[in-house]
Amino acid sequence: MKHLSLLMLILATSLGLRADHITGGEMYYTLLSKSGGSSTYRVTLKQFRSCGTPGRNFYNPIYIGVFRRGNNEKFQELNVPLTYEEQISHTSTDPCITRPPLVCYFVGYWDFNVTVPDSPDGYIITSQVTFRVDAINNLMQGYGRIGATYTAEIPGNAQHATGPTNSSARFTGTDLVTVCANNSFTYSFAANDTDGDALRYYFCEAWQTVGYSGGGPGGGGPGGGGNQSQPPVAPPYESVPYGFGFSESAPLGSRVSIDPVTGLITGVAPDVGIYVVTVCVQEIRNGIAIATQRKDLQINITGCTIAAATLLPEYMLCGNSQQLVVANQSTSPLIARWNWEFRNAAGQLVYESASQTADFTFPLPGTYTVKLATNRGLQCPDSTEATALVYPGFNPAFSSTGSCIANPVIFNDQTTTRFGTVNFWNWDFGVTSSQTDHSSDQDTQWSYPARGRYTVTLITHNSVGCKDTLQQPVDILDKPPILLSFRDTLICPPDPLTLQASGTGIFTWSPAVNMTGAQTPTPRVNVTADTKYYVDLDQNGCLNRDSVMIRTTSHVALQMPADTLICLGDTIRLQPQSNALRYSWTPATGLQTPTAAAPLVTPPGDTRYFLTASISACTASGDIWVRTVPYPVARAGNDTIICFGSPAQLHALTDGSAFTWTPALPAVLNPLIRPASSTAYIFTATDNRGCPKPSRDTVLVTVLPKVQAFAGRDTAVVTGQPLHLQASGGSSYLWSPAEGISDTRIPNPIAVFSSPGSGFRLKVLVQDQAGCADSAFMLVKVYNTLPQVFVPTAFTPNGDGINDWLRPIGAGISEIRFFRVYNRWGQLVYSGKENNRGWDGRINGELQGNGVFVWQVSAVDFLGADFFLSGTATLLR
Repeated sequence: MKHLSLLMLILATSLGLRADHITGGEMYYTLLSKSGGSSTYRVTLKQFRSCGTPGRNFYNPIYIGVFRRGNNEKFQELNVPLTYEEQISHTSTDPCITRPPLVCYFVGYWDFNVTVPDSPDGYIITSQVTFRVDAINNLMQGYGRIGATYTAEIPGNAQHATGPTNSSARFTGTDLVTVCANNSFTYSFAANDTDGDALRYYFCEAWQTVGYSGGGPGGGGPGGGGNQSQPPVAPPYESVPYGFGFSESAPLGSRVSIDPVTGLITGVAPDVGIYVVTVCVQEIRNGIAIATQRKDLQINITGCTIAAATLLPEYMLCGNSQQLVVANQSTSPLIARWNWEFRNAAGQLVYESASQTADFTFPLPGTYTVKLATNRGLQCPDSTEATALVYPGFNPAFSSTGSCIANPVIFNDQTTTRFGTVNFWNWDFGVTSSQTDHSSDQDTQWSYPARGRYTVTLITHNSVGCKDTLQQPVDILDKPPILLSFRDTLICPPDPLTLQASGTGIFTWSPAVNMTGAQTPTPRVNVTADTKYYVDLDQNGCLNRDSVMIRTTSHVALQMPADTLICLGDTIRLQPQSNALRYSWTPATGLQTPTAAAPLVTPPGDTRYFLTASISACTASGDIWVRTVPYPVARAGNDTIICFGSPAQLHALTDGSAFTWTPALPAVLNPLIRPASSTAYIFTATDNRGCPKPSRDTVLVTVLPKVQAFAGRDTAVVTGQPLHLQASGGSSYLWSPAEGISDTRIPNPIAVFSSPGSGFRLKVLVQDQAGCADSAFMLVKVYNTLPQVFVPTAFTPNGDGINDWLRPIGAGISEIRFFRVYNRWGQLVYSGKENNRGWDGRINGELQGNGVFVWQVSAVDFLGADFFLSGTATLLR
């Protein structure tokens, strides 16, 4: 694919302004000379810093620690000045990449010499910083300050005679690379080894700086001083806290893997964010792992997309399905056309489609070619091919034998395949502190250094190309487990008893007196006195011991509880005193567990319960009489609804000897109450017939809100004008008097007045859904004129409620468009649109003095005609 080289990883840039900008690092060395049993190495420490953190500097100088690899003792401490610093940057100009990011870093180099005597175990060279970049996506949320540790290993001569004669493996990939979220990518972590050692690559844990008190680069104070480094702490070093879905072996998720032979990372990138990734390269000399070098990066995955045809290299249908559903890995908005072609091994076309997603079930097993072409005839065309391995029936499996720390655990491959043969095995025994816990044999073994749970990983292939990975836990113990069915029991001689143990190995029971099958896990014993039996388990020389105590008795002790009285419907626990091992209660009526020693029982009435208690063949019997007394009847009556301010009468019923109300009411069954709000009344009844518990019932008295009747504002009309009434406040209405009203039983009838009058008083009776009622009134003045707006010629805003407002009063008017008042200088002092509402004589809250004001009114009469009138009014104080 022509864009493959652009799908690369990017070193993270930092968004913070603290000393949290170190985005990665590595350390490597070259052997300079050997003299007198010592070796001198030229070591280079390389660190990356984001260009987006102005005012920050690398450590100058920086502390370097040299530790003995066998016991972690400090051998030497160096304070190394910064050799030089360079800036590197890159921005892609490819038009087929959307939103390409700017990649920019400062790279710091510290070059120094280390001379150490050759030793059996070798050395670890360490540099530490206090802060990584903030907000790393594949670490646990809220991880806080974790820092970073960069190391290089010098091998010893105990691992290999020529171990100290070594130049480390050195990573050779470029650091100015780009990766787009959820797009396919490849990235080479290949390293060069000048000694010709074989190299093995794998993802490993990133190390933090627990116990390190050094300030971050430039973190010693505001602005950063760049000279706050402190000596690194001794190994071992702790892993960073990976978050859910990520781990040291899957730092970019399950869709990204690394080739252990080539160091090539391939897969589909996760979501946008910063991810810490550490790659270890193991130097293997003549089949012996002598050292491991590390490169630690914070990978910045951006929201760019690439208009490319990108597929995974292989699609393995090696399980139970022959259906392949596949889509382009690139989500670029620049892709507008897709063309799929699937061909068999003979080159024959078996499937083609122009859909975004291909969906095909292969009819026959075999190896197929999957081709995707995007944007044919358009900008940014591309194509790619992948392999589909359709060989169902490949099932990886393995078993393990042994769990003792003193002996090797035997691992047997049990992988099966319907096609081809199983031809590749890569075991990882899960010991993170070991560099050699691997095997490529089909069946293998491993001795674990300590007890605990280890995750064993088997990667297996077959000859037709199927690959799979299986992980299983293995628990390593300091002794083989013995599982006993019981540790302490009681029998009634001369009954026989079978002891029961389980485990892996050879069992031996002692003492063998009155025992048959002492060399089996389930011997049979006949005891006549208390005896303690010991069981020993030998698992290939790994030993464990446990014991079983057999107690004897000549009879079953049983003391039944006294007869009792309970309230009908209550539950009671029957609690006899006995040394029995088995219990049988009858009748089963009301019993929750008829075989329990102390069962719960809810008798339906007076009931006698019988118990048979036994120890092997010995038994004892007893009974208990449980009498029941009904609860007193307590009925508070039906819930009721009343009007606001109205009384209600309760109607309770009981056969008890006493009763009370809560909240407190008169001590009668049918009290008359008048609650101010909705209230729940609890009726409690007791009696003296033997049930000491009260009965309760509740009645809810719901008080409806007070009816807020409204008939409408007082108004004025002219004779013959329809007046649209509008009442509110309830669910039913009744207007009176009925003369001239279109419908007296609706809230909004039409009223017409045929004669003038100074005030027609209309009443409306309003009721809610419960029949609660209230009344309201409105006054209607009727004029025997044409439609008119009346405005007083004078008003007195003194707050006495009489003639306090200058306002329009419309008769025969359906709408006041505006009512405006001006002072003698033409200033607008009031504007409104409401009938019978106007000016209160104030300007900005200040009451005006005596004077003449001009008013204007624009309106529409009930016939739809425009109406305009103006005049003057005098304000009097």
